[in-house]
Amino acid sequence: MSAGLLYLASASPRRRALLDQIGIPCTVRPVDVDEARQPEEAPRDYVLRVARSKAEAGWSRFGGEGAVLAADTAVVVDGEIFGKPRDQSECSMMLARLSGRTHEVFTAVALRTSAGLEHRLCISQVTFRALQPGEAERYWNTGEPADKAGGYAVQGHGAVFIARLSGSYSGVMGLPLFETADLLQRAGFDLWMQTPRRS
Repeated sequence: MSAGLLYLASASPRRRALLDQIGIPCTVRPVDVDEARQPEEAPRDYVLRVARSKAEAGWSRFGGEGAVLAADTAVVVDGEIFGKPRDQSECSMMLARLSGRTHEVFTAVALRTSAGLEHRLCISQVTFRALQPGEAERYWNTGEPADKAGGYAVQGHGAVFIARLSGSYSGVMGLPLFETADLLQRAGFDLWMQTPRRS
């Protein structure tokens, strides 16, 4: 028995695709919240606050019908949060900082239902190989990094930079499926509802 309608408070096609992967139907309804980092706010607190804010904003906007799922992802290097690069120069700076070292990816997921707000946090470690001269510029020219936290996509062309990943692949993409499935199942949603049977 499914818990009903699920709203995804995100415009990310990757998050929608990840929900499709586990057979969870949803209606995409992005929301706008203040995503500015507060002074001295730790990365884990930041992503949890933003994910919870998105879920609550969606709940208020859609009148409390069904459930609202939201998430937020941050690439973190030496305590500094890398968001989406504004231009090629900033992307190159980010990739230079990631080159040849390990960074963390924090992803928070929040689910708002009539029973209240629940959340989970996923932290993964991603190790980049050393980038070669000119690679960052060529990667920028693919168009992929412009809307990605940290300036790269683990599921896209940027995969060639990743020597090792410890944690959640889907979490680095933007929606950790283990944590998300746990929240949804606890709220009464069934997995694999839209997954075709194989003959």
